Amino acid sequence: MSDTDDFPLVQFMREGFDPVAELARIRTEQPVFPMRIPGDQTVYLVTRYEDVRSVLADHDRFSNDFGNVIGLGTSQEDPGGLGFRDPPEHTRLRKYLTPEFTMRRLRRLVPRIEAMVEEYLDRMAAKGSSADLVESFALPIPSLVVCELLGVPYEDRADFLKISTNRFDLSAGPEASLQAVNDAMAYLTDLVARERRNPGDGLLGQLLRDHGDDLDDRTLASMADGLLTGGHDTSTSMLALGTLWLLENPEQAARVREDDDYIEQVVEELLRYMTVVQVAFPRFAREDLDLLGHSIKKGEMVLCSLTAANRDPHLGEAIEQVRPERATAGSHLAFGHGIHRCIGAPLAQMEMRIAFPALLRRFPGLRVAGEVPFRKLAIVYGVEKLPVAW
Repeated sequence: MSDTDDFPLVQFMREGFDPVAELARIRTEQPVFPMRIPGDQTVYLVTRYEDVRSVLADHDRFSNDFGNVIGLGTSQEDPGGLGFRDPPEHTRLRKYLTPEFTMRRLRRLVPRIEAMVEEYLDRMAAKGSSADLVESFALPIPSLVVCELLGVPYEDRADFLKISTNRFDLSAGPEASLQAVNDAMAYLTDLVARERRNPGDGLLGQLLRDHGDDLDDRTLASMADGLLTGGHDTSTSMLALGTLWLLENPEQAARVREDDDYIEQVVEELLRYMTVVQVAFPRFAREDLDLLGHSIKKGEMVLCSLTAANRDPHLGEAIEQVRPERATAGSHLAFGHGIHRCIGAPLAQMEMRIAFPALLRRFPGLRVAGEVPFRKLAIVYGVEKLPVAW
């Protein structure tokens, strides 16, 4: 293996549920792996669990600022909400959101999430004995959960579902994808303006009541877009991939169906095993530094492979297998690590804990009913569709 490789893209590739073998070889032989990218720049891929944790936690030496990507200063137009912001701005904005993602606050959403899940299971049943689970279940549920969280009015939800779905559909090309992003931001900016005039019961209304003088409309819309970005495609992928694994492992599916106390362990282990977000937000060296023997120049990019880190053998025995009894809660990196750990993690976990048992109980004979196309190259890994029958 050469000291520097042309950008190999192994960090975005899978074989079914598993990372490609090349990624494991890189983790073993060259855990900080230099890669050339267009423009004759070098990016460093970090793959070992402890090294990834270390980089993600080190905001003194590494920056998330989107200005590093576009060659400008801090941009208010950045994607990803908090993901491309550094302290103190990141700290200021995150402190507004943190109280809204405590379990005490999120519990109010449980009845609504349960009702949404049952509604879409009813729709599946009414249409016949087969469906594409992605289109019929895994895609709409996360979007509607974000609606409920933000306080999107009921009369807007069909349009919001369309906007948020288009937001993550890359099949029409980059121009259409950019337009979908702009449409989402335009809607969210308008929603914030309406909420400012008449705050509702959702997260946006609460933030405006408590901190309206400190947050302008564009900043709030960007924060909402970050929650949509972080909570939609990722949860869709987890619902689909997790269901596929359970259908391929009927003994585990039966236990999820029958044992209310088992689902939390299953969700945590599936989060680790699937690691749908394959790489963390890019980090940029704030200064010339040494990273495990590699001289990183100021401004150079470091990518952390969450997929490789969560399959590191140092995490435990048979790490390439799903073992729900494995105590990975709080240690796996599916939601990242450090100050940029996904703020919506408790909500995502709640969705999974509600959706998997409900689906398996409603359709105890659920089975895969056709070829399942996996995404080829993806930052967020998943399946294009999941044909099922019952």
